[in-house]
Amino acid sequence: MSANPSSLADADSVAPSVAATDALHARFMQLRDELSASIVGQSALVERLLIALLADGHLLVEGAPGLAKTTAVKALAARVEADFQRVQFTPDLLPSDLTGTDIWRQQDGRFEFQPGPLFHNLLLADEINRAPAKVQSALLEAMGERQITVGGKTYALPQLFLVMATQNPIEQEGTYPLPEAQTDRFLMKVSVDYPSQTEERQILDRALTREIPTITPVLDPAGLARAQTAAGQVHMDERIKDYCVALVRATRDTKAAGISTLDGLIELGASPRASIALAQASRAQAFLEGRGFVTPQDVKTVAPDVLRHRVVASYEAEAENVDSDALVARLLEHVAVP
Repeated sequence: MSANPSSLADADSVAPSVAATDALHARFMQLRDELSASIVGQSALVERLLIALLADGHLLVEGAPGLAKTTAVKALAARVEADFQRVQFTPDLLPSDLTGTDIWRQQDGRFEFQPGPLFHNLLLADEINRAPAKVQSALLEAMGERQITVGGKTYALPQLFLVMATQNPIEQEGTYPLPEAQTDRFLMKVSVDYPSQTEERQILDRALTREIPTITPVLDPAGLARAQTAAGQVHMDERIKDYCVALVRATRDTKAAGISTLDGLIELGASPRASIALAQASRAQAFLEGRGFVTPQDVKTVAPDVLRHRVVASYEAEAENVDSDALVARLLEHVAVP
């Protein structure tokens, strides 16, 4: 991994982490290549999954059905030797269907806890907005606390625990939209689009030939934990930290940020949790790029996915057909870059 330029910090300040992460970076590049080879047309989703792994965060994915969201998580689980579970969220789902429950063992004369899907390493929460609020809160509490409580007892979740929740942006009938306070728990929200014509033809060819890619584990949970530590040691200059904070604060007070074109267009800005998510995701992005330091471009690269679900457009913005993506793009244009 390349050293930090003198314009941001001395190379000596990051040399230990750079030397220690070379092998881990090579493993992640192999992981990215294998995932990209097996999941056609979703390179952005692959990148964000890797960033979520490195930053120890969760993903909210929005896209139409049939865009390889399940395939992506299953492929990732197989290559990091992790347990995978998919849960289809429905209106009749109960919190215990996620957390597990106490079961009476008559032969032993006692209750025994039966773990639910939350006790897997990678969980795909398919169409999370189809389940009622109690189920959503059970999942999001587990995401935030990394533990659950059943029958007065607390159970810790696995150290490697990543949730990828999906929601359909088209069909809203019979759904329970996630409130802003809950979507804030997700590190990033990724919008998945349709593949190109060439990519779709490749997908068709694979389906017709029933081509099954060879799966080779690249990392184990212990190696992934070391990679997370290495990504957390990627150097972030004080000016880059200030830039992250300035971007987030600009979503809450556009006048103070001097962005008059956004006056009245943002109903709700991002919380301080967004500053943390922006910094963590930027470090992970720098790690994937093979650098031991964060640049302003790393922040700009991840900012749309970190902020789009945390910036709520006002009615005035909706009337002008300005969505959260457009608002974040304007912020990135006007907030001064260090």
